[in-house]
Amino acid sequence: MKKVIITGASSGIGEAIAMEYASKGYALGLIARRMDRLQALKDKLSEQGSIVAIRALDVTDDQQILPTFESISDELGGVDIVIANAGITAVHRTGKDDFEMNRKIIQINLVSAMATVDAAARLFRESKSKGQIVGVSSVSAFRGIPGSAAYSGSKAGFSNYLGAVRMELKNKGISVTTVHPGFVATELAENMEKYPFVITAEAAAKTIVSGIDKKSANIIVPKLPWSVLSHLINVVPDSIVSRVF
Repeated sequence: MKKVIITGASSGIGEAIAMEYASKGYALGLIARRMDRLQALKDKLSEQGSIVAIRALDVTDDQQILPTFESISDELGGVDIVIANAGITAVHRTGKDDFEMNRKIIQINLVSAMATVDAAARLFRESKSKGQIVGVSSVSAFRGIPGSAAYSGSKAGFSNYLGAVRMELKNKGISVTTVHPGFVATELAENMEKYPFVITAEAAAKTIVSGIDKKSANIIVPKLPWSVLSHLINVVPDSIVSRVF
């Protein structure tokens, strides 16, 4: 039985990925801040026959990430995949709103995400296992979204970081996958219906898990139209990008 650890697993894409892996017979290590939501998810999946370990963790407390991974790994009898999914989104108008929100976005989406990947790499290195690390970024890494500058910056930084880590860990037998979701309807993102090409978290999870199983270096969700737009978006005039978003 393969085992997967997922951060930010109590809702949205993380929860959908957990349910998708449960349907494939994986043992699950689920991590999030909200223990009540994790417990409810564990109860649901356990009733369906899944093996589930849960831990409450705020990923901004980066010193606790590795011990939490080690604890879950001990409970599950090892780990094959770690998915750094925890993140936040917010609309923030530059020079208008409190800058503290920008700081929080960068802390969670970039610094804490990097700490999660680093802890996963340490876990695999110390156990001498050929695991897989997955980082959930965003299509906003390809070009910044007006009104979400800090979010776009955090995801661009995370994608770049993951690309470097992929090359660094390749000779250690540890694979690294970057996930670039487009617009996904979840409770964390309001008014998603106004954005183009919106899909459900469940649809996103199926594509993501399929790509992870293939050990793809990069997964774009959904593949169309974003795999095409990712190559074109940087030549689109600012006026069009502003109008779309």
